[in-house]
Amino acid sequence: MPDRDLPEDLVLPLATGEPWWYWSGGRPAVDFVNTHRERWRRGVETLVTPQDLTAWLVQAQVMDGPAPVSKVVLAQARDLREAIDLLVVATIEDRPAPVGAITLIDDWLVFAGVRPQLVAAPAGRPAVLTERAAADSPRRALGMIALDAATMLGTEQRARIRICASETCSGRFFDRSPAGRRRWCSMRTCGNEAKARRHRLRRRKAEA
Repeated sequence: MPDRDLPEDLVLPLATGEPWWYWSGGRPAVDFVNTHRERWRRGVETLVTPQDLTAWLVQAQVMDGPAPVSKVVLAQARDLREAIDLLVVATIEDRPAPVGAITLIDDWLVFAGVRPQLVAAPAGRPAVLTERAAADSPRRALGMIALDAATMLGTEQRARIRICASETCSGRFFDRSPAGRRRWCSMRTCGNEAKARRHRLRRRKAEA
């Protein structure tokens, strides 16, 4: 469900954004950016409540189950999202990366670092030092999203970052196609619409 599929009569601001999430980004950091819908027009926020953020992190599979999220963490998560998008756009447009956005993402990486945990072993055996699960808290989950963004933006993977070519969609995506020439966030929607538009144009020219 790319941006163009948001109803014209959608009541804004949303009470909850969950019905309007979509997962065409190709990786968690890009799907996260896409929770800000219609960047090209109305700018629809879909991480409306702390509960929205919790549900999104679980559905994105960066957090195992629901966990309390404060309004402060929700605001910080939105700031992280916009910092990632600033770097996405700068990368696509071949412009210098905004230093503030780099710093903000880097600050979140501390939450993605190794977190040791001492756990009980089977009866009669010593305790075991392990690492805590990557999805044991909202901040930890957001740190993993920041790490995914840093991996994408700070390496040669950046060459695969795209914005949907449709004039009525602002969906971001990571191009995993073998040739690296994907243009649409989804061929089922924006891609098919573009093909239909070209077909109509050719038919009108033929009739003329």
